[in-house]
Amino acid sequence: MNKNEKFVITINRELGSGGRTVGRKLAERLGVEYYDKAVVKGLQEKYHLSAEQIEKLKGEKQNWWTEFKRVMQLGPGMSANYYLPKIGDEPDLLDSRDVYETEKEILNGIAAEESCVIAGRTGFHVFRNHPNHLSILIQASTEFRIARTMRKENVSEKEALKIIEKVDKMRENYVNEFTHTSRYDTRNYQLVITADGKTEDEIVDLIMMYIG
Repeated sequence: MNKNEKFVITINRELGSGGRTVGRKLAERLGVEYYDKAVVKGLQEKYHLSAEQIEKLKGEKQNWWTEFKRVMQLGPGMSANYYLPKIGDEPDLLDSRDVYETEKEILNGIAAEESCVIAGRTGFHVFRNHPNHLSILIQASTEFRIARTMRKENVSEKEALKIIEKVDKMRENYVNEFTHTSRYDTRNYQLVITADGKTEDEIVDLIMMYIG
């Protein structure tokens, strides 16, 4: 990946690995925006966007994402706190194909107009043919994930494990349904990092060293 040209970095992460924080810190270090599933979902719901509406926007404006941000007054940093659901608060049922296609259109629109860091379940697949894309997986041991989830959410060990198992299953089902691959298949990534024994800043340092 060439950071001197327009780029997109996608981060897939296991719940409790600290991947969302790593994504934000990496974006800050690189001076670009950070987006995740929650932000995209929030945009879909608040502005009632559909894949068809985005296609229309793209037809009317070449730089439709820049224009959309301007009109909706989505300024710098909106991606950091726009829409943050409670951990584990994801639908039990798979999103519809229409919702997935809308998400994909939004992500492609963002990456076409600005360098960015995107954390999400299918980013590695959406941008698999992007000419300047780095795909990262951040994982951790079950013990690490449980301890971090207990600390972040103030829940018991049993409750933390239950949340992790539920979210793992939903995310894997989602990826299987819409990409016909597994989020755990390391062939989908250029860089795989285990979070055990590392701080979020140390993981960002590793990524920056890899980018060069």
